[in-house]
This record gives sequence, structure tokens and C-alpha cells, in this order.
Amino acid sequence: MNWAVATYDSAFGYVSAHGAPLIDLLDPQQGERVIDLGCGTGTFSAEIAARGATVLGIDGSREMIAQAASIHPSLSFAVGDAHDFTVAEPYDAVASNAALHWMTRDPDAVIAQAHAALRPGGRFIAEMGGAGNCAELITAMQTAWRVFGLAEPELPWYFPTPAEYATRLEEGGFTVRLLEFFDRPTRMSEGPNGAADWVRLFAPEALADVPPEIAEPLLDRINVLAAPALRRESGWVADYVRLRFAAIRKPNGSGPLLEPGSAVAETSWPGGAPTAALDPI
Repeated sequence: MNWAVATYDSAFGYVSAHGAPLIDLLDPQQGERVIDLGCGTGTFSAEIAARGATVLGIDGSREMIAQAASIHPSLSFAVGDAHDFTVAEPYDAVASNAALHWMTRDPDAVIAQAHAALRPGGRFIAEMGGAGNCAELITAMQTAWRVFGLAEPELPWYFPTPAEYATRLEEGGFTVRLLEFFDRPTRMSEGPNGAADWVRLFAPEALADVPPEIAEPLLDRINVLAAPALRRESGWVADYVRLRFAAIRKPNGSGPLLEPGSAVAETSWPGGAPTAALDPI
């Protein structure tokens, strides 16, 4: 994914801004070691570090990592693929904000790598797009492509149902302690072309396949199609649906960080374990 880094942090800063409930759920403690998986430009990493934890931000985009290192020079960042990254020592937690739904090649591999990076009893905390996320925006995209006689655009996202992702986590060696699934209509801090700008930023590869002479008319049509559902007097609203979870690596699970005969860390959660909850779909 080739991100427009400056645009990501300005017009679409709400992606990072909505991480506040997630940082509270993670509840990083002084001296803990935490991985921010899909760290982007490091905003969430900095919030983790502000709580006293040592954080390593990992992202597949060199541009994002360069920007993160420039903005937060005291923090550690690395370019890495979430499907196959490795760490030398186990971490207390892996956290991810608005990134897992971009990791589409093999969601089970991402979960496996998070599992491998954690100590037994370590926490995996994340928020991602859930089933139905941006449905109106996606429908407008797909309809506009058809109107212009184009093949269906390849969408770069994975938006699972709560049941689907809970199953993946459990089969990947985690115990799910909390799972929330909720609508979160979110105002875009927009330029003049809200839905079109959203496509430009979040689906640039699909747009790159469009003949240049029809790209702008196509984007204009997307705005026309999306406006009845998403345009308000106060501006454009993205129809977000979020999946937020808290899970722990099972203390008795197998994995590359467990050596034969080694002591198994006791499962723990700062401030007590969250209450399990599954919101209705």
C-alpha cells in the first residue's frame, strides 16, 4: 500500500484520534514491553509510551516508519510485515489500532505472529474494521465502477464478523476476554470531496487501475452516489463499523517462545481482566 503520508495525518487524522478507548483497554504499565502492530506514523505508539511502557512500532510501509521516526525520535520503529515478523524476546502485549483489516494476505498468520511475539499470558488488544464497515462507501465505489463499464474493483480490506474473528483467535492460541462490535459513524475532517477523497486515500491501488481520463468523473459519481447516506449539513460521515477485542495468549498453549521444561508465566491483566462481552450483530 502506497500511503499519502501527509494526507493521512491531516485530513484523515480521525483514524488515529479514535484510539483513546483502545489505549485504556490496553492499560500499558510502567516497564512493560508492547508492540504497536501497523503503527503508521506512530501516534498510538506515542500514547503507549506516555503510559510508561517500552514500545516497538512495526509497519509494512517504509514511508510511514520514516515519518514515525521523524516525529517520535525517542521511540523505536521497524519496517516489518505483520504476517511474518519476528522478535528476539517475548513482549507483554501486542496492540493494533485500525490496521489489522489491511493485513489481508493471511489473517491467521498475523494472529500466529502476534501469538509468537507474546509471553504466555501476554495480551493481544486491537480495534479494526468489522463486517459492514464502510458499506455505503464501498457500495458507491462498486456502483461507480459498473456505471463506467469497469471490472469490479479489488478491495484491499478484510472486515470479519465477530464470530469469525473470535474463532480465529481461539484457534490461534488465544482466550478472548472481550469482544465488542459496534457502529461508529465518524465525521471526516474533509477536503471538499469527502467520499472521493476517502477513495483516493484508502483505495489508491484500485483507482490506479482506472483509465486516467475517467478517474475524476468516476470520483465525482462516487460522491453523488454516497451523498444521500453520508453527506450531512456539517460534512461527510464515514459509516464505520468497528470490532474491538482483548485476548490473552493461553498460558498452556504451544508456541516458539516456550522451551521444554520452562516455567509458564501466570496469566495477568493490569487492573483486572475485562468483562467479556459480545454485542449483537
